[in-house]
Amino acid sequence: MTITSATFVRGITGPDPLLLSDTPQIAMIGRSNVGKSSVINTLVQKKGLAVTSSTPGRTREINIYNINNAFFLMDLPGYGFARGSHSEREALQRLIYWYLIQSEYHQKYVVLIIDANVGPTANDIETLRTLEVAGKNILIVANKIDKIRPSDYHKQMQKVTNLMGGHTVLPYSAEKKIGTDELREILFGNVKVAE
Repeated sequence: MTITSATFVRGITGPDPLLLSDTPQIAMIGRSNVGKSSVINTLVQKKGLAVTSSTPGRTREINIYNINNAFFLMDLPGYGFARGSHSEREALQRLIYWYLIQSEYHQKYVVLIIDANVGPTANDIETLRTLEVAGKNILIVANKIDKIRPSDYHKQMQKVTNLMGGHTVLPYSAEKKIGTDELREILFGNVKVAE
């Protein structure tokens, strides 16, 4: 499969009939400012598809991206720190929990994006445990590996892997485009991007 189209469909804050179709859904979740939007953009090689920001908590709804009319990439709001009131942050957490845990929608994969340099935070581990209890098909993407000092790389990645409890951990750098082919293959099945 070659990625020939990647388009923003719409943002949702609740049930949507579009998601009742047979189109597989792949959810992207992670702490605020972990680089979710950058991972999406490098994954489909379409700069600016998902809007990146240096401001944590920019994504305020679940953004749906249509990939080749064959997959929906679901960009969830970041958890953890976000600008806004306590009630706004709680609303975002409820939205994430509703979509992943309470809704009738099924995700082919839930991609948990963590900061490889920082390592898994308490919020990351709590999110992982919630996904495990719900029986989700989880893939860990350890983004920002380019920020790890070369002398610390193996030790840091071992720490990340140990904390992720046996799940597949894919080293990734949206900045350096490391891991993009591997992630495409896992999620979409040996996808080649159109030149």
